[in-house]
Amino acid sequence: MADDRDDGTNEREILTWEGFGAATRELAQTIVDSGFEPEIVIAVARGGMVPGGALTYALDVKLTDAINVEFYTGIAQTLPDPVLLAPLLDTESIRGRRLLVVDDVVDSGRTMRLVIDLLRCYGADVRSAVLYSKPTTVIAPDYSWRDTDRWIAFPWSAQDPVTRRA
Repeated sequence: MADDRDDGTNEREILTWEGFGAATRELAQTIVDSGFEPEIVIAVARGGMVPGGALTYALDVKLTDAINVEFYTGIAQTLPDPVLLAPLLDTESIRGRRLLVVDDVVDSGRTMRLVIDLLRCYGADVRSAVLYSKPTTVIAPDYSWRDTDRWIAFPWSAQDPVTRRA
């Protein structure tokens, strides 16, 4: 269920937990059907953590990691540019490997572009997978479950946090 926050449109794409299960299985099948066999799944934290974990199981990939990027500060509110946050990824372990970068949505695409460019600097074969792709993106993901131009209410972020950190 979506929360009461409003991005000005009042139109939302609602993804339920049940829908999420079906979405990640379909996305995994699309990846398998393409012939790409990732050795490591890298989730873009925070939004990519849940779909990244689901895809590691669906694709039977044991190696997983995360890269921390801050860009969105609220609904339709961003920093001027995406920023990498510590701790950083173990870049030596990804050199020359097949990587699947996973996020919940590629909205502007600036975060995904930053991550892919960084990982390719280490000689990795990098592909990207998202649940949702928006028409505003500057980089098209290799794999996307659905396209939308609406704000998305994900089941893991549809409610306000139990507590707010300073």
